[in-house]
Amino acid sequence: MQLYHYFRSSASYRVRIALALKGLAPDYVPIHLVRNEQLKPPFSDLAVNKLVPALVDDGHVLTQSMAIIEYLDETHPEPPLLPGDALARARIRSLAQDIGCEIHPLNNLRVLRYLTGPLGASEEQKLAWIRHWVADGLAAVERQLAARPSAFCHGDAPGLADCALVPQVFNAQRFGADLAHVPNVMRVNAACMALPAFSSTQPSACPDAE
Repeated sequence: MQLYHYFRSSASYRVRIALALKGLAPDYVPIHLVRNEQLKPPFSDLAVNKLVPALVDDGHVLTQSMAIIEYLDETHPEPPLLPGDALARARIRSLAQDIGCEIHPLNNLRVLRYLTGPLGASEEQKLAWIRHWVADGLAAVERQLAARPSAFCHGDAPGLADCALVPQVFNAQRFGADLAHVPNVMRVNAACMALPAFSSTQPSACPDAE
């Protein structure tokens, strides 16, 4: 099993967390996004979407972090990242998609490059953009967590939603976003970061970290 990733990519971090929670230790293959290695062979031939992460398992190439995590949960069911109850699974996926679909796309590298490139946004405007959408998106997550408090995003063990939340908090802190309005988000983030699966896979712990 090989995981093609970039240390600072939050989508890659999600999968690193899930692998660690499952006790799986793939070979890590760094793809440097700032140097555009994702756009060039051999990686661009492997992953047709030219995005990280990409997981290769027994010769099969999987892309998109959420799909990879659900694949890992189906092929390595212990510990489960999605519980057996249909309503619980729907809530967990909803939380994960609030992050993966509503926050992350607006502050990933491709979008930020377009803002400061063709659209001519300044560095200050770029940071304002990031901070606005992160704060707005995490406020929606906060409302869900506040309505049904638990040790982690859902229940007493980390799951798919926690795999998505922690990397987004990392990004928010990296860009100096104000997180005072999301105490439940920060509480869950702290609970996760107390676990080796989250702390040992964070960007600064990666071999390719800069």
